[in-house]
Amino acid sequence: MKVVAFNGSPRKGGNTEYMLRTLLDTIAAEGIETELVQVGGRKIHGCTACCRCKENQDKKCVIDVDMVNECIAKMLEADGIIMGSPSYFSGMTSEMKALIDRAGYVSSANGRMFARKIGAAVSVHRRGGAVNVMDQINHMFLISRMIVPGSTYWNFGVGREIGTVGADEEGRANMEDLGKTIAWLIKKLR
Repeated sequence: MKVVAFNGSPRKGGNTEYMLRTLLDTIAAEGIETELVQVGGRKIHGCTACCRCKENQDKKCVIDVDMVNECIAKMLEADGIIMGSPSYFSGMTSEMKALIDRAGYVSSANGRMFARKIGAAVSVHRRGGAVNVMDQINHMFLISRMIVPGSTYWNFGVGREIGTVGADEEGRANMEDLGKTIAWLIKKLR
């Protein structure tokens, strides 16, 4: 049993990572292996709509100059996929968008290969936009026929400067609740 989380924030050690680690620590406490992958701040090429993944049917993107195929492989081996991004102008980071576009297209081109995996979106914002980010991420999960669990509130934290999200008690408690729900679901599905 494994859950992999992808941090779309270019701020390594920032607020999005804090929320993802809180979530992953809760899942790990339930005996499930976890991994955090840093995506933000890396050079990730956007989808070119070449449709070669549909032709090749090899569970890979034909663009092989960045980390996307490595991320896709991690998604395939995981029972749960978590994607986190801060809100940039009420949207996800460009790195997260590129990962979702390419991984989502490869999944679709290969028989919805993420179907029935658990997917959770996490966002951090200063004042607004987190729900938009979660909605964008969840669209990829839902079109991929994944299971999207709920929690006590929306899966976001509030903070601006690095570390300030730690003061968001409700956000932290929500990550812990979501982690317990994800662990419970994985165990039930297994």
